[in-house]
Amino acid sequence: MRMATIFLLALLAVVQAELWFGKGGVPRVMALRAQVQTQQRANAEAQARNEQLSAEVRDLQEGLEMVEEKARTELGMVKPDEIYVQLTTKLPQIMPSPSAASAP
Repeated sequence: MRMATIFLLALLAVVQAELWFGKGGVPRVMALRAQVQTQQRANAEAQARNEQLSAEVRDLQEGLEMVEEKARTELGMVKPDEIYVQLTTKLPQIMPSPSAASAP
């Protein structure tokens, strides 16, 4: 009876060691879960990008408004008889007048 108890305890220890430190043990499962979460995030980002590109393709196929917008923004194109005006945010510096510079 005593030998059977020792054998069963040893068998339980081996099974527990395999569970915690073996090839399919808890640390490996945790690492795989982290990899799955990372891949799911990457897949969600790729899916959002694909949806955006699909919407652009649909717009390009359906109408010319998107083509005109892309030509204007990305290529700087203008329509015939249209004047292109470019505004900058930097304000020009005002030069002092010559009379103000010579005054003491």
